[in-house]
Amino acid sequence: MASSHTVVIAGAGIGGLTAALTIARHGYRVILLEQAERLEETGAGIQLSPNASRILMGLGLRERLMPHVSTPQQLMIANAASGRVLARAPLAAEIERRYGAPYWVIHRGDLQTALREAVAADPAIALRLGSQVEDFLAQADCVTVKARCGNETVAEHGIALIGADGLWSRLRHRLGHSAAPRFAGAAAWRALVPADALPGELSAPAVNLWFGRDGHVVYYPIKGGRLINVVAILCDEWREPGWSAPGNRDELLSRVDAPDWRGPPRDIVAAADRWLKWALYDAAPLAHWGRGPVTLLGDAAHPLLPYLAQGAAMAIEDAAELGQCLAGAHREAAPALRLYERRRLARTARTQRAARRNGVIYHMGGLAAFARTLALSAIGGEGLIARHDWLYGFAPTT
Repeated sequence: MASSHTVVIAGAGIGGLTAALTIARHGYRVILLEQAERLEETGAGIQLSPNASRILMGLGLRERLMPHVSTPQQLMIANAASGRVLARAPLAAEIERRYGAPYWVIHRGDLQTALREAVAADPAIALRLGSQVEDFLAQADCVTVKARCGNETVAEHGIALIGADGLWSRLRHRLGHSAAPRFAGAAAWRALVPADALPGELSAPAVNLWFGRDGHVVYYPIKGGRLINVVAILCDEWREPGWSAPGNRDELLSRVDAPDWRGPPRDIVAAADRWLKWALYDAAPLAHWGRGPVTLLGDAAHPLLPYLAQGAAMAIEDAAELGQCLAGAHREAAPALRLYERRRLARTARTQRAARRNGVIYHMGGLAAFARTLALSAIGGEGLIARHDWLYGFAPTT
């Protein structure tokens, strides 16, 4: 197919893979360039709220995903020092009834595998591993992309270039966004625990959120309930970039020590032998994402802190909207990319702000924490879900 109907995507993470599928279904050839030599099943569990699961099912991925997803029955929020349950919100059937799509949890590697298999089955998509996008030359109606493949430099030509190259995006900087991601003053620790190594109440099908001293712990079952995904996020000055630095278990246990941490959160942290950690970074919302036939997607455009569990979901939403906008483009992609940006800028900025605000609420102490308890009690579980209508009720523009 001619380059006038080809879209180049830099980055084969969840956002890049989903974008390849959505764009290809509208008749484009897609060249997907990924710097890694292989796509490995790494990472932690992620939550796929209805705004994301709706899109994945629309791409025909339900059958691929069903063996790997878990459907939590409830969200349980509790105080780690007192053990008091602050709120319970129904998920499962209530979420699907309210939004027309399920609330799933899944291992990131399982989601990436399902997307990769769908990409491999689509003859319109070429996935090229070991290809690091280094630069581009944009004209009004086309773009030439330079990529490093081993010791060679290759050029790919297309109607558009999509930068889905993550938090430390080269393409974001190349587009003139010079501000680096900013350290958010916290680090996240993650581990997987076999469900059969825990008491039954710790492996129940629920998303459990415990507020503690200067941090919180969240855990839920994945891999069809066989493993429990555990994430502890604590205020910290450690700021090493990356996704999987080794974490010292004894250090973490000393941070979640009594009397501020009791019962289930400490028990489940103690049950995990191997921990990985990463420093949290985000960025202020951008006023614009791209120019000409080039734009950004996912964390490259709007890095999200994990306090709203929407990082993957926003990238999936981006991909769906991008595909819809490109569906109406012909020889010139730039107008379609600007339309995509207009549709996404306000929503992703709102989500970034909401995630940052949640981080403050989750880590409150003293009188502020007491006020938080009163507010959660007043809102109740149903009210807690209703506050997310703006988020979970999203469907791509048609």
